[in-house]
Amino acid sequence: MTTTVTAAAVSKNFGAYQDAAVRDPVIITKNGRPRTVLLAYEDFVRLSKRDRRVGLTAELGADEIAAVEASEMEPGLDHLNDELSRSKPSGAKSLTAKNAAG
Repeated sequence: MTTTVTAAAVSKNFGAYQDAAVRDPVIITKNGRPRTVLLAYEDFVRLSKRDRRVGLTAELGADEIAAVEASEMEPGLDHLNDELSRSKPSGAKSLTAKNAAG
C-alpha cells in the first residue's frame, strides 16, 4: 500500500520512510500536493529501463517505415493531423524518401 506523507514528516523521520519505501513507494507532499516519490532502488532501475529509446529512421526496415506512414490518428484527434500538415515544410520528404536518400 502506497503511503502519502508530508515533506516535514519525512525530514523528521527520514530513516523510517526510507525503510517503508523499500516495501512500497512513499508519496511526499508539499503544501498538500504530491511533489516527489521515494522508492526502492530496484523499482527505480526497473522503471528506468522502460524509458523511451531513440532510434534513427535510417535504421528502420521497409515494413516498419510502411507501418509508420500508414498509421492514422485515433478518432477525435484529427486536429493533430491538421497541425502536423501545417508544420511540414513544403518540400518535406516521407520517411521512405529520407531513407532512400541516406
